[in-house]
Amino acid sequence: MTAIQREKMEYDVVIVGAGPAGLSAAIRLKQLDPERTVVVLEKGSEVGAHILSGAVLDPAGLDALLPEWQSMDAPIKTPVVTDNFYILGEAGKVRIPNWPMPPLMSNHGNYIVSMANVCRWMAGVAEGLGVEIFPGMSCSELVFDGDRVAGVVAGEFGLDPDTREPGPNYEPGMELLGKYVFLSEGVRGSLAKQVIEKYDLSKGKDPQKFGLGMKEIWEIDPAKHKLGTVTHTMGWPLGKNAGGGSFIYHLENNQVYVGFVVHLNYKNPHLYPYMEFQRFKHHPMVAELLKGGKRVAYGARAISEGGWQSIPKMVAPGVALLGCTAGLVNVPRIKGNHNAMLSGKAAAEAAHAAIIDGRMGDELSAYEAEVRGGAIGRDLRRVRNVKPLWSRYGLVASLMGGGIDMWANTAGFTIFGTLKHGKSDAAATGLAKDFKPIDYPKPDGVLSFDRLTNVAYSFTNHDEHQPAHLVLKDKSIPILVNLPMYAEPAQRYCPAGVYEVIGEGQDARFQINFQNCVHCKTCDIKDPSQNINWTTPMGGGGPNYPNM
Repeated sequence: MTAIQREKMEYDVVIVGAGPAGLSAAIRLKQLDPERTVVVLEKGSEVGAHILSGAVLDPAGLDALLPEWQSMDAPIKTPVVTDNFYILGEAGKVRIPNWPMPPLMSNHGNYIVSMANVCRWMAGVAEGLGVEIFPGMSCSELVFDGDRVAGVVAGEFGLDPDTREPGPNYEPGMELLGKYVFLSEGVRGSLAKQVIEKYDLSKGKDPQKFGLGMKEIWEIDPAKHKLGTVTHTMGWPLGKNAGGGSFIYHLENNQVYVGFVVHLNYKNPHLYPYMEFQRFKHHPMVAELLKGGKRVAYGARAISEGGWQSIPKMVAPGVALLGCTAGLVNVPRIKGNHNAMLSGKAAAEAAHAAIIDGRMGDELSAYEAEVRGGAIGRDLRRVRNVKPLWSRYGLVASLMGGGIDMWANTAGFTIFGTLKHGKSDAAATGLAKDFKPIDYPKPDGVLSFDRLTNVAYSFTNHDEHQPAHLVLKDKSIPILVNLPMYAEPAQRYCPAGVYEVIGEGQDARFQINFQNCVHCKTCDIKDPSQNINWTTPMGGGGPNYPNM
């Protein structure tokens, strides 16, 4: 491609991603200096469009950032009043009492929220402080000045789908330049991947681990709705096939969030995470709750699960990784939003101090130190062995050993030290010949649904005239390698039906229906050949989750 001339806009800080981390950073920068120039770039059509998040929010991050949030009409209205935990069998359940659980697992003082609406509200707070927020602005590449990250290219579109050269309607986008660039893209961010590789930020760290989280919003019978109730389950239907579990959260308007997480280190390539989720809803406990209700939205997203051992170095010249981009999720608590907010606040304070000192484009080492030595580090160190115990020894061992270790860490010591994660999730995939295919029940259209029907409830849209954002490094690998060795698991691990094998034998071909993509990033993570590169779609695109 010939050299492209782009307009340039300069800011003190450029932030990619209007999630809780990026918005917290923007707010804090303006709190520290109202004259600071800050821009937030969001690839969704609006702030919150890519967040179908029924979450239990620990308000610790918000308390630190906006201490008066309770008087600011925040969409945080439903405190947790009941906290249930069950181990499921196919037809029954066993409730685990709350009293033996470590205090950190308690949801007392937390709130059931729509993080999409929380982020919309935070965006309003940020704009009120003078932050510029540009939705629908995909960031397609990084801008470098020597060895430092100096900015991003945003708003580029109109490349020819086949040649990826500028087409007749090409728009080159703009270079948004900053003294510092914050990447808060969420899990497996495409720009963050480049930064981590270029600066070798994962050197000496464990591989990042991931789960696939799938979620539906249901409106249920008011007689069954119990506002403020939180339920988590483990066990059936996954059994020994994979780690994972579910959550059911009752929020306002007779709605419940029904979610299901499958850890992506599963071995059996025949496993079909989406169908495990659909099967889960037929458990008697869940089916009775949903009977007479209706599903109103669906979505999916990868979740970082590596925790303390897998956090990469978070800074490089001119750039910092925030929130889930750095992998700051507390896995046993299924919470990362509080740490995302705290990380945004810490990055903003480090950048502010650097700019006051006349610096720019260097490594914000103060940010790294605060994350690892402050509240975020304390939160993640206490639970660092739960995930590796589960991966090595299964559900029961992780409940017992992880629980004991969390109690010990609460008292200031550890039993196991720091356990390692071992293989990446891609490398954990076994050969198809070593496992039996799994026979999944056909969706009934009442409680369970086929993938394409559910994708319609994510309101996903991509411009078909733009290049596909799902790029194969080698187009021959799906049929020549993944199909004979792994039964091409992309057909199953994708929760949106993006990947298909059409035909058989010599006529087989691999088809990518990128218009279906809900931006979960699972393909980029789980492909056993690591042959799929998830890149940011030009012109935005993706899900448009409802403002509910």
